[in-house]
Amino acid sequence: MAGNTIGTAFRVTTFGESHGPGIGAVIDGCPPRINLRPEDFLADMARRRPGNRVSDTSRREKDSVLILSGVFEGKTTGTPLALFVENSDSDSRPYEILKSIFRPGHGDFTYYKKYGHFDFRGGGRYSARETVARVAAGVVAGKVIEPLGITVTAYTVEIGGQKMAKRDLDSVNQDPLCCPDPEASLRMQAEIMRARNEGDSVGGIAEIRVKGCPAGLGEPVFDKLDADLGKAILSVGTVKAVEFGAGFEAARLRGSENNDPISGAGFAGNNAGGILGGISNGDELVIRAGLKPIPSIYKEQDTVNREGVKVRVKLTGRYDICPLPRVLPVLEAMVKIVLCDHYLRWRPLGINGQDSRSLPL
Repeated sequence: MAGNTIGTAFRVTTFGESHGPGIGAVIDGCPPRINLRPEDFLADMARRRPGNRVSDTSRREKDSVLILSGVFEGKTTGTPLALFVENSDSDSRPYEILKSIFRPGHGDFTYYKKYGHFDFRGGGRYSARETVARVAAGVVAGKVIEPLGITVTAYTVEIGGQKMAKRDLDSVNQDPLCCPDPEASLRMQAEIMRARNEGDSVGGIAEIRVKGCPAGLGEPVFDKLDADLGKAILSVGTVKAVEFGAGFEAARLRGSENNDPISGAGFAGNNAGGILGGISNGDELVIRAGLKPIPSIYKEQDTVNREGVKVRVKLTGRYDICPLPRVLPVLEAMVKIVLCDHYLRWRPLGINGQDSRSLPL
């Protein structure tokens, strides 16, 4: 199956299924002498792992990352990195009823039409479990771009129609939904609990901000930075929409309103979201992702079986009620992977041998 690799200079290939032995990633193009140890993965893997939030599945995985190759004496060697995470708490029994039934909202039907076969045990490759490998690869990418001073932060701005009204980023890590508005977070939690009690699910919106991104990342014309970031974020199964800067609001503005004035001190606004002409302009990157509700719900739904006969199905497995906040480290990882890839593609170029970051305006 093609389509399992992302990147040009920093190439990440993921493998594994939700209910198989494990999930992994192979990274080719990681520079040598990057400090990397198993404990470096703990924080981000813990953020993606289910906890005790009202939105989380009851599945419990240790998600310890095993480094199979590419590291010696705590440093990357420049050869392919192989990372592996064991599946230790998969339970395929509730999925037996799905051997011949397509779940509404899932990839069962489309995978069957494409391949004539599909892994009904929790979704196989199209399960959210696959994102474990992305988070692990994102940790490595983050290590590469860390010396540039780049920081990537994702947080919750909306769940179930409940929107944040203020942005206190210092409070994000203390909030159970990683929302920068504690009052809005309480309303979001109530919406999640309401959906849970009704056997349903909710979606939401995440915002991603990148500080310290140098000007000059992005390749014209088909590998524009926003194009590659958009593709990477949209490759996360729950994401249905992406916007940068003013996003859809820009369509309602005039050019005089949407353009960001430039001075010797930089940009007076950031409707562009930090990207102009597909290349980073040195300003903060601002990205938002719209996330659909989790398709696995406990309500009875209409569907068909492999013979096309109409049936009713009610799922009994273990599912999240909302993709947030567990998807946040996944989104951060995809952004880091793309930024790392574009940095490694841009780094040797410069301008007449000069680092373009040092050029005057």
